[in-house]
Amino acid sequence: MKLSNLIEQFIKDMLSESGEIELKRNELANHFNCVPSQINYVISTRFSPERGYIVESRRGGGGYIKISQVAPVGGNYVMHTVNVIGGSLAFDDARAIVQNLYDNGFLTADEAKIVVSALGDKAIPLKRPEQDMVRAAIFKNILVNIAK
Repeated sequence: MKLSNLIEQFIKDMLSESGEIELKRNELANHFNCVPSQINYVISTRFSPERGYIVESRRGGGGYIKISQVAPVGGNYVMHTVNVIGGSLAFDDARAIVQNLYDNGFLTADEAKIVVSALGDKAIPLKRPEQDMVRAAIFKNILVNIAK
């Protein structure tokens, strides 16, 4: 298993206990025998708002990172997701949001596949940035209807 996956799973295991954790970058890097930038990479790519997390970070003195999992609570969670999207959305971010919605029980596996297909680059035959703007508008419309 890749080091990034191990770090991600370690953090997720800690989060499953309380929904919020504080980590010291250097201590976590020492635990995994890696550089602190590896920890930063994992956190920035796997614990983003699109994936259902809020990350606060402070640099200096080894720095600390506070990670909170956004609690999925009915339509409020879906509407929170709508607000995260903004006016433009890259396909990788859309796929991460769909995965998060699936993981939290808001979409079935078949629904997730359909949504990902509808938001794919081939389904929106435009050039960027227009493609990402249309993708965001389509996805928001889907989510608003899920929240009803």
